[in-house]
This record gives sequence, structure tokens and C-alpha cells, in this order.
Amino acid sequence: MIELISETRCIGCDICVRICPTNVFDARPDEVPVIARQTDCQTCFMCEAYCPVDALYVAPESSAPVGADEATLLARGPLSEYREILGWGPGRTNKSDQDAAPLLRTLRGPFQR
Repeated sequence: MIELISETRCIGCDICVRICPTNVFDARPDEVPVIARQTDCQTCFMCEAYCPVDALYVAPESSAPVGADEATLLARGPLSEYREILGWGPGRTNKSDQDAAPLLRTLRGPFQR
């Protein structure tokens, strides 16, 4: 379930708003989008995967909000872990052509290390 939009990283591109299949986000003029309908999130990771600045975090094992905070998440590793696992983004090796199952098994929950 989507847990966090980093206000310090987000550039307001609204890609997450446009890419979300369940309309979880609301765009706000000249502001960071807001998670408006969190319980509608299907944990598809589309928003996290397509965010160009790694400003989103989706909790992989969650069907209810877990209350993850940015400081805790950053202390344990990358904020957009799914995007990193895929190898998407500057300086990363693209792994999107590999079998996704082993890659997805490496996702950590918000309070795991």
C-alpha cells in the first residue's frame, strides 16, 4: 500500500497521479500530490516505479496503512526500493527483462532490514 510521498524529493511532475490505476492520488497546483484514497491502493508499485526522483514508498506486504515515516525508511535503504530492484533510474542497471518473482522476493517491509 502507498505509504509516503517525500515532500523533499517530489518535483511535482504528477506522474504518480496519472499512472495510478485506482486514482489514489490528488494533484494540487504548485504542491506535492496528496495520497487521497490510500485504502484504494492495490500495491501495484506503478507509482513508485515511474517516479523519476524516487520520492514514493509502497509498503509491499501491507493491506492496511503501516505509518512508515521517511527518516525510518531512509535509514534502512533506498526510498523507492522497487524501482531500484528493477534497475530503473540514473546509474542503475536495468533488470526489467529478468523474471520479476526473484526480484520481488527481495523487497523489505518498512521496518525490516
